[in-house]
Amino acid sequence: MTEQQTNREEQKKQTERLVHKLITAIDEYPDKANNYYDLGSLLTRLQDYAQAEELFMKALGIFEAKGDQEAQNLLNYGLGNLYYEVGKVDQAIKLYNKIDDKKLKADSYLMLAQSYSKKKQYKQAVAYGLTAHELRPEDPEIDQALGDALLALGEFNQAASYYDAILKHHPGRADTQFNRGLVAMVLGEPYKDYLNQARQLDLDYYTKSEKRIAEIEKTLQATQKSQNDK
Repeated sequence: MTEQQTNREEQKKQTERLVHKLITAIDEYPDKANNYYDLGSLLTRLQDYAQAEELFMKALGIFEAKGDQEAQNLLNYGLGNLYYEVGKVDQAIKLYNKIDDKKLKADSYLMLAQSYSKKKQYKQAVAYGLTAHELRPEDPEIDQALGDALLALGEFNQAASYYDAILKHHPGRADTQFNRGLVAMVLGEPYKDYLNQARQLDLDYYTKSEKRIAEIEKTLQATQKSQNDK
């Protein structure tokens, strides 16, 4: 067995132990919503979507019967994340909109912003992103969601300001470095350092996103040609 296979086997065993631990926690403390949320979220990360959905739905039934609104907020958020992950974005949006827990508000607004970006409804994404930003102004995930939606809308200077805010404290984010590089290209700023950083940080991400560089270069060339022809 190679070292890679050994590591994979060890990770699998650790995951199985964690799943077993969370199932035991639910059996011992069936009134604690966090136990259901943690297991459902883990199953979602493991892409065991059917079991995750079944667990969240069962748990929601339990806590709805008890009239426990705090638990329902948490479980709706977990189920919303599952639906977001599998591309059922409209169902996710309905669940995020149900959440009225102050502790989860910023997270639910962030997920609403990301959900509307997935639907290519970027103006709504910006609106929810700004609301999340008011609640948690220094969250890099919120800044990223805003930057990406503004980039898609062609609001390049505004997008740059959110990316710059992230890179000041989190320079190791490949997605931020890459998108900041795209913005720099459009704005006529030096951009190669951003793209090189993105390549070094996450080659897979860079390779998947590389076609966007060619698309922007093509657009810029067409714009320049159009201006020269006038």
